[in-house]
Order: sequence, then C-alpha cells, then structure tokens
Amino acid sequence: MLGLKLPTDPRWVNIVEKNISEILTDHAFCEQKATSTAISLIVSFPEYTDLVQEMVALVKEEISHFKMVHDLILERGETLGRDRKDDYVLQLLKFFPKGGSRNTQLVHRLLYAALIEARSCERFRLLSEELEDKKLADFYRKLMVSEANHYTMFLSFARQYGDDLAEVNQKWQDLLVFEANIMKDLGTNETVHG
Repeated sequence: MLGLKLPTDPRWVNIVEKNISEILTDHAFCEQKATSTAISLIVSFPEYTDLVQEMVALVKEEISHFKMVHDLILERGETLGRDRKDDYVLQLLKFFPKGGSRNTQLVHRLLYAALIEARSCERFRLLSEELEDKKLADFYRKLMVSEANHYTMFLSFARQYGDDLAEVNQKWQDLLVFEANIMKDLGTNETVHG
C-alpha cells in the first residue's frame, strides 16, 4: 500500500526498545515538525483553498499527537529532550532541484510530505507489532492509521495540483527509489526515521 521500495529491517525495533526515551523525544519533535509543515503550506499557498482547509485540520491533529507523545514522556517520569537533526529528512530534501514554478514547488513539497508520512506509517506499524510494551504498541497502532491517511492525502494533492499526472507519478516513483537508497544507511538509531 505505501509503495516503499525498501522496508525497514524489523531488528530496528530492538534498537528502539533499548532506549524508548530517545524514540519518544524524536517522535514528539517529528509531530511538531509535521505541524510546522502544514502551517508552512498554508502560508506559502493560501490560494489553494481545499489544501488550506485540510492543512488547518492537520495542524490540529499533529499538535494533538505532539501532546499525546509529550504526555507519555511525562507519564514515564521523564522530560522532553532536545531536538536533533533528522538525517533522513535532510537527505531526502536534496532530491528535487530548487526553484521552478510555484506549482512545481508545491508538488515537490507535497511529495516529500507524502513520503515522510509513508515511512512514519511503516515504522509505526513495526512498533505496533513488535514492541514488548503493549501500551506503546497500542499507541503506535492508532497513530499508524493517521500517518497512512496523511500519506494518501499529500499524494492525492500532489496528483491534483500537478500539471501532468504522468509526470507527478514518475516523480513519485523516482523519489521512492531515491529514498530506498537513503534507507540503506539508516535503521541503526532509536529515531523515527533513522
């Protein structure tokens, strides 16, 4: 369903389980960044009314996910750690050339967002199936469904706003291949994408 070209090695969950605090901190900041992305799309493309409407709803949902993760951190008697760079996203954002028409820029941003959500969904599925902590496993199962919905929404918008559907679909496939190459070197950290 997600179209990812390289699945995460299930042993990644073993790395995560050794330091749940780290994945929760990273996850909290991923939710905050997803909120920021939705706000940025509203600010950058206000004339796309249906996109703005969906992004407003997404901001509310993503910030509520941030609160849910933060509450879990507090329940564990911990505090939110500091944000760190996301090597996955930094590498991914190098794929499309900078510039181009506003429409092209929008499509590229939507494709990036779709892929980040797809990979998050895949990682949350693994956590929901493999974590020994059943409360956390259930938590990630619920969030997995949200991530899948976000992935399909962003991809649908990219296809809707693209000038040429075949071109958008080709860009999506090329981005998936690029992402698979990035993933070959990741999966060794207790982070959502790393």
